[in-house]
Amino acid sequence: MTIKFLPLLLPLLLLGACAQRQPVTAPLPPLPPPPSPAQLTLVVAPQDEVTPLLAYHQSLRRMTQGELLKELSNLAQLPKTPKAQLQSAMVLSLTRGNGDLARAQAQFEVVASAPEPEAQGLRQLAQMLSAQCADTRRLLDDSERLRAQLKDNQRKNEQLNETLEALKEIERGLPARASK
Repeated sequence: MTIKFLPLLLPLLLLGACAQRQPVTAPLPPLPPPPSPAQLTLVVAPQDEVTPLLAYHQSLRRMTQGELLKELSNLAQLPKTPKAQLQSAMVLSLTRGNGDLARAQAQFEVVASAPEPEAQGLRQLAQMLSAQCADTRRLLDDSERLRAQLKDNQRKNEQLNETLEALKEIERGLPARASK
């Protein structure tokens, strides 16, 4: 009877001999205890300088021209920090007085190229607003050119209508032709 099981037992023994032994691993070190509340330090993200300025710009857009001029005079009394210059330029870009848009663009460019560390976080916003001012100035110039062109075309149209009316008057004064 043992001979019957020998053919079955032999492959099992061979498989056991070929099996790879698992290396013995050392137990994992225990995890350190969690820190006590006194040991926890609060990590504060650096304050975003741009978000409050964007909100300020949105509030400026809702102001009347009188309110904008009052805001501009209030800003003129503050020290000339990059943030105050940026705010003044924002107001100037919305007042649309004679030359205000050019002044705003110049102030944006000053902030964009300012060496102060305070201006570093404002550079990209200042560059974007300066580009926006340049685009607005270009659009205003194009609009003025088109307005002048339209006025000139209207004047020419009026002259042509006067000439046409004069020709009609001459035609009415001609003797009628005899029909053949």
